[in-house]
Amino acid sequence: MRMWCREIAGLVLPAGCAGCGRAGGALCGRCREVLCGAGARPVRPSPAPPGLPPVHAAAAYEDEARAVLLAHKERGELRLAAALGEALAGAVGAAGARSGGERPLLLVPVPSARRAVAARGHDPARRIALAAAGVLRRGGRPARVLPVLRQLRAVTDQAGLDARRRRENLTGALGAVPRCGRLLAEGPVVLVDDLMTTGASLAEAARAVRAAGGLVTGAAVVAAAPRAFAMVAARSFTRVAAPSPSGTEYERASLLMISGRKHLIGGTCQ
Repeated sequence: MRMWCREIAGLVLPAGCAGCGRAGGALCGRCREVLCGAGARPVRPSPAPPGLPPVHAAAAYEDEARAVLLAHKERGELRLAAALGEALAGAVGAAGARSGGERPLLLVPVPSARRAVAARGHDPARRIALAAAGVLRRGGRPARVLPVLRQLRAVTDQAGLDARRRRENLTGALGAVPRCGRLLAEGPVVLVDDLMTTGASLAEAARAVRAAGGLVTGAAVVAAAPRAFAMVAARSFTRVAAPSPSGTEYERASLLMISGRKHLIGGTCQ
């Protein structure tokens, strides 16, 4: 009932953009571009928890992207699920790019605690995953959502916990539903969630899916902590054609895009 009330209120009451507050609908074109326009990029937390698969994210968890995710997750602005699903679909496509063949991509959402779902009135990760699967299918990529993971025990609220304590809090907390191995064998698995911070939830989800016989090829999220983008940024150099008088070839620095901003990476010589 709460979910339907929120959807009706969103259709009747005027509201500004969830990302920037400007008038013109639930999400303006500029904020949609922040979520969906940059393209999915690999991300990696530091330290990365053991067992974490390769992860791709559509945006950095800051500014407009953060506001949109919170509006959908905590305030129940469900119309945002379509745009968030589009962003997640790009990350899923990147994560499953090497999974060829006719078999569908299996999107396995990281489950929320039952009390959290009850308090919010919806399951954000599952809703976004369903939207993403629809985007992928319309684009010609077979995909389906398999919500096969469950919490086996209560966990402490992750807010305020550091990376080590998050891993300890979640280790062994997830499990697959009984007899789901046949479903997981139908295609490669991409774990999905709305947000990655330390990667502990995704690592635990990967462990649970592998234990049930699934093949985890990667993970995809709408947004990741900005520092996770920086962790995978490597120095990129352009070789200068003319050698130096000593015969040493120099390399000049190039610009890398990190979290949508330009950062100059210093050059070296060999």
